[in-house]
Amino acid sequence: MSSLVLKIAALITMIIDHYGAIFQSDIITYRIIGRLAFPIYCFLLVEGYTHTSNIKKYASRLITFALFSEIPFDLVFFGKIGFEHQNIFFTLFIGLAAIYFIDNKEGKYNNNSALVIFAAAILATLLRTDYQFIGIIYILAFYFTRNQPKHKKFLVTALIMFAVNLSAGYLQQFSLLALIPIYFYNNKQGRKNKVLQMSFYIAYPLHLMIFYLLNTY
Repeated sequence: MSSLVLKIAALITMIIDHYGAIFQSDIITYRIIGRLAFPIYCFLLVEGYTHTSNIKKYASRLITFALFSEIPFDLVFFGKIGFEHQNIFFTLFIGLAAIYFIDNKEGKYNNNSALVIFAAAILATLLRTDYQFIGIIYILAFYFTRNQPKHKKFLVTALIMFAVNLSAGYLQQFSLLALIPIYFYNNKQGRKNKVLQMSFYIAYPLHLMIFYLLNTY
């Protein structure tokens, strides 16, 4: 299973989740399916960091779409523009920054990994980004286990996810199901071009705005 297939799976399950939250809030099945999306995105973020040739461009894309997506995100979920909750791109950006400072490939920093993790988790929580500190733990779990033998990697990640999910309620435990498609990742990117790459970014604010318009008019 290539990264392209995983991106498609994450996108579809995310849209299903948002559809359920906005239009069918009394049907929990949509939300259960939607729990698969975020862990896949976290895994792909780590893969993206590993393979990117320009971390600054990667980070710039994330923060650009975080800002671009905030208006449709606020409108569709809160009915107004505000700071009650920030969209998932902010979580991914903070997670990427944490990986960058921990990895310290260029040797510019002398950071304590535990301090970086703590700071990233606190920042995500204070900013009230989607998944908050749970999202940061997911991302770093995939990062720190990336070079472990496959079975050990998924066992450790599953245990970390299960433990941190306890703070979010039983529904979030369904996120563990995301490890099944991730397990079958074949380390291949699949078809790749700029148009396809940007389409996955644009799909986030676009579907939120469409849902907002459908729900309003």
